[in-house]
Amino acid sequence: MTTLTDRPHAALIVIDVQNGVVADAHDREQVLANVRTAVQRARAADVSVIWVQDAAENRTHGSEAWQIVPELDPGPAEPRVEKHYGDAFEDTDLEEVLATRGVGRLYLAGAQTDACVRSTLHGAFTRGYDTILISDAHTTEDLSAWGAPTPDKVIAHTNLYWQYQSAPGRDAGVVTAAEAFGDGEPGRSE
Repeated sequence: MTTLTDRPHAALIVIDVQNGVVADAHDREQVLANVRTAVQRARAADVSVIWVQDAAENRTHGSEAWQIVPELDPGPAEPRVEKHYGDAFEDTDLEEVLATRGVGRLYLAGAQTDACVRSTLHGAFTRGYDTILISDAHTTEDLSAWGAPTPDKVIAHTNLYWQYQSAPGRDAGVVTAAEAFGDGEPGRSE
């Protein structure tokens, strides 16, 4: 139901699951296992998987911190998008990658929930994409020492408000990694 014309396909966007981003992430092993499940389900459903890598701060292109974590294995034909801002659309070729594939429905997973995941969720939705958050496949680090809620609350709050997101002509929602890309998926209009 995307507002983008001639975009019948879906894609999984995996955001910043890099050594320098998720090293101290909340529930790291389980979240990465869920990201792996989402990737496997997307591939089995012939859904494009697109890997986003942040090259800001100490994550310069090619460095150890920039690399995708060893628990995940991007396929050689799966695009990689390098970004320098929170929203993966800002000053990148992500829109071109999606347009070429006819993608109008996005599923998002990765890190950090309260930064790049949220920025990209909102960026995609305002650009006209149906935007689905994979509820158990995103994480963040603990910033509670600086006044932020604990990571579990940041994740729960993001899942809560995204399931009620709405706008004309677009779908938003939340699914688990095990539900994603299935026929019985909540909110799926295909």
